Amino acid sequence: MPSIPSLRPGGGVPKPLPRIPVPPSRAVVDCAIYVDGKRQPGRISYTDAVSRVRESGQGFVWVGLHSPDGDQMKGVSETFDLHELICEDAVHAHQRPKLERYDDTMFLVLKTVKYVEHERLSEAKEVVETGEIMVMVGPDFVITVRHGEHSELASVRRQLEARPELLSLGPIAVMHAITDHLVDIYLEVTEAMEKDIDAAEESIFTPRTTVAVEPIYLLKREVMELRRAVAPLAPALNHLTAGDNPLISKEIRRYFRDVQDHHTSVAEHIAGYDEVLSSLIGAAVAKSGVEQNTDMRKISAWVAIASVPTMIAGIYGMNFDNMPELHWKYSYFVVLGVLATVVVVLWRTFRRNHWL
Repeated sequence: MPSIPSLRPGGGVPKPLPRIPVPPSRAVVDCAIYVDGKRQPGRISYTDAVSRVRESGQGFVWVGLHSPDGDQMKGVSETFDLHELICEDAVHAHQRPKLERYDDTMFLVLKTVKYVEHERLSEAKEVVETGEIMVMVGPDFVITVRHGEHSELASVRRQLEARPELLSLGPIAVMHAITDHLVDIYLEVTEAMEKDIDAAEESIFTPRTTVAVEPIYLLKREVMELRRAVAPLAPALNHLTAGDNPLISKEIRRYFRDVQDHHTSVAEHIAGYDEVLSSLIGAAVAKSGVEQNTDMRKISAWVAIASVPTMIAGIYGMNFDNMPELHWKYSYFVVLGVLATVVVVLWRTFRRNHWL
């Protein structure tokens, strides 16, 4: 078979086009310099911002990134002199919540959660969506990296800018504000999930309703997803509130203790939800078994009632010659009367015993 000529000069297989690197600035959502808790006017790149801060020795830089790739994060890492492990973790999502320290830089991974609105739990495919936020705090900078569409931090930045006395405490104040914001969202999500759990509980214990175990399993799976986002944050908060961390001032530790209290409340709610859902699954299985037993009793009762006319019809359908009652004038009516009487007696007996 003749070969197809190549359209490229000189023939051969065309080479793949080289990958064009995307500049790090494309991943930057916002960048600003804060001096004495106040945002400095004007737009500025993160490279110029960190140079200005380090030359003046005043203030700090807050850079917000959204889903940077490896090359973009590498450029940011070189500018701020970040450890290569921080750069690697910031690019790859699906990290567990954790707090790590690299000399004078702290790296905090937080899970974001979002409650998915739905009309009916039976029609929902998921109840909780998760994302990630990484916070890198140094002596004169804060870098936030977001993964996910619902993990915005613009509202946190606006709230902090409205409280310059808090921002004046330094970059660690930004870490506290982000942590506090996410823990508050955890509380909101747990309160929303409580309504779903109450609805599932009501559907199970409402008489004469069909038991649907699938929504309960969905809720239990989502509670486990929420637990994986919340529970690993406890050791990090313990470290942030401990007095042996020289990078955290006494005033900020007080704020972190308040966050820790809220986080404990969320963890207790989640543990309670898990226990309730486990009990609901057991109750649903038990109710399903009771309903099956009830159905079997009804079927057995009707079979017993139907067996009486079947038996009598079978006896008189044998066509024996020596059956004197067949020649009696009123035998047909007597048999029908006996048949009806037995059926009514059986029906009333089963009804009295709640089989029907």
